[in-house]
Amino acid sequence: MMRDLIFLLSALLCEILGTIGGFGSSVFFVPVAQFFYSFQFVLGITGVLHVFSNISKLILFGKHVNYRLLFFYGIPSVGFVVLGAYLTTIVSFNWAEITLGVFLVVFSSILLLFSNITLPPNKTNALISGSLAGFIAGFNGTGGAIRGISMAAFNLQKDVFVATSAAVDFGVDISRSAIYIDHGYFTKDMIYLIPFLIIISFLGSFIGKRLLNKIDETVFKKIVLVLVLIVGIAILFKETLKFF
Repeated sequence: MMRDLIFLLSALLCEILGTIGGFGSSVFFVPVAQFFYSFQFVLGITGVLHVFSNISKLILFGKHVNYRLLFFYGIPSVGFVVLGAYLTTIVSFNWAEITLGVFLVVFSSILLLFSNITLPPNKTNALISGSLAGFIAGFNGTGGAIRGISMAAFNLQKDVFVATSAAVDFGVDISRSAIYIDHGYFTKDMIYLIPFLIIISFLGSFIGKRLLNKIDETVFKKIVLVLVLIVGIAILFKETLKFF
């Protein structure tokens, strides 16, 4: 009971941070949830949580979706998330986690140090970054961080950022959740958590939106990158401990 309570409170905090960051709660939720449950179950429950989380964000931010970016970013994301999710059934996760941590630390640091760097939101950049974000989301559950980095580089307004990211993520999470559930990552004995996750997804998104309304655009972009940097460091720290 106490473990579940701490887990759910952690999920709420991750949801709030994910809404503020604009790339969803999984970038925080996946590393935190592994302290409570197995990695495969974490993938399953993350997919389920994110489906409800993105529904709530679309209700709150939906009118700001950039549909052109959604089309060119979302289609490759959904396609590659299926590949990444399938690979979880046959490939070890350790090196993928380390690679992700290094990627997040290096690229978020570059964008923080050189804040004038921008990535034009054109078709080519959207297709490449969408494919990479989708694959990583399926393989280790935290592709939102890569999507956060690329969309931060697109220099979108914060409401457009959050809305478009949530729309892309919704398709990604529906696809990967189907594969995770089919392979038994989310077991029947944990179904009782779903009502709590639904409440957390809406409450966390609402609180995050209220906080987001008080944040300046320039500060917002820095917060996104700092949060991604912290997650990258946390992933590397967690994976390093496995070698000792």
